[in-house]
Amino acid sequence: MRKGFDGLSGLILDQMRSSPIDGSVYVFINRRRDRMKLLVWQSDGFLLYYKRLERGTFELPSSKEELTKLELSQETLQLMIRGIKLKKIERKTRYKSPSNI
Repeated sequence: MRKGFDGLSGLILDQMRSSPIDGSVYVFINRRRDRMKLLVWQSDGFLLYYKRLERGTFELPSSKEELTKLELSQETLQLMIRGIKLKKIERKTRYKSPSNI
């Protein structure tokens, strides 16, 4: 978690094969899962958020394999930041337009 703006944007380019200025929010979590950085490009520069938990860990979405890149919804990211257990959430069935499937 020592990397700053340039180091994190380099990781996005090299390892994620994405553009750090595409408007996405990029999330970085340390191995102990008690620190999180969010890197966002705004119209005039990068914005870096950093959160350190005093107690507990961030819960990651379940995944069958070790991934370096995972796409999250804004809702899932907010739940992670607030410390809500992702496995116990029950989502009701909602309409999805055919273009979003």
